[in-house]
Amino acid sequence: PPADPITRPGDIWALGKHRLCCGDATDPAAEARLMQGDAATLIRRASTLRRAGAGDIAFLANSKYRTEVAVTAASAVIIAPADAHLAMLPRLVHQNPYACFAQVAQLLDPHRPQERGIHPSAHVARTARVGRDVSIGAFAVVGEDAKIGDGSVIYPHATLYPRVRIGRNAVVHAQAVIGSHGFGFAAANGRWIKVPQTGSVIVGDDVEIGAGTTIDCGALDDTVVGDGVKLDNQIQVGHNVHIGAHTAMAGCVGIAGSARIGSHCTVGGGAVILGHLTIADHVNISAGALITRSIAAAGTYGGAFPFGPQREWLRSAAHLRNIDALVERVAFLEKHLLQSEKNA
Repeated sequence: PPADPITRPGDIWALGKHRLCCGDATDPAAEARLMQGDAATLIRRASTLRRAGAGDIAFLANSKYRTEVAVTAASAVIIAPADAHLAMLPRLVHQNPYACFAQVAQLLDPHRPQERGIHPSAHVARTARVGRDVSIGAFAVVGEDAKIGDGSVIYPHATLYPRVRIGRNAVVHAQAVIGSHGFGFAAANGRWIKVPQTGSVIVGDDVEIGAGTTIDCGALDDTVVGDGVKLDNQIQVGHNVHIGAHTAMAGCVGIAGSARIGSHCTVGGGAVILGHLTIADHVNISAGALITRSIAAAGTYGGAFPFGPQREWLRSAAHLRNIDALVERVAFLEKHLLQSEKNA
């Protein structure tokens, strides 16, 4: 990096009406530092490198956007130590630029959640318990004996079935349904007999549940969503599923009943996890993967057949269909080759 002066410890960087301390540049424990910049730089908004202008702060977290750092019109940038030399403008240097950007963006975000209180059109059962500073939006439904923790936000048209429990500072987006009956039916004499779903759903603190996501109640035990879990839009969580703390899932994930997902996992969009499986902590599942057996070790797992031009894909699929025959032929040839070498 160029030998630019580093801001003195205790200097501050103006972020709208907030102030961000630069920290001690000589302290390795300092999370973020302002380098090569006026500590009075005024930042009003968060933006991308490409769209940023005067008064904006942008970030570089993906190496494919490195060329945009030199041409951005941002007033400041958040950047990793390895890329700090790319920026000549005021910059915050952080080992995790995206996480740092998220924190700064929270300070600058002009968006405010809906007003605290219960909207006149919402239906909240008399036996439901609603904590302090809770917001319940228009036409939301909160069932009998449900409980909502302090500071939580329920957006319009969300539905909480009876006995559902929502923790503190949770967010439930529009059209989410929590506590609907799990898919439980027993086959008998050519017909289906419904199995009563008598469990509930327990959602922890600081959970965010996306729009249109459905979490079924347990058949006998409860469906559990741990603290800090983040669920994107249109996710299906089957009955009796357990999702560990701080796991995040992208849109359209499907989890069949009684699966147990560990803590600090990520699941890519459109992935499917079959029922009664156990996924260890710190597992990353790629988008579109079909998980058919339990995963006992942390790591990254994928299972989607790669896309390609239609003709190539059909040819590959045909080869895959005949893979057993190919394996047998290779084994046969290896056996005869080995015998020939012995005879020679």
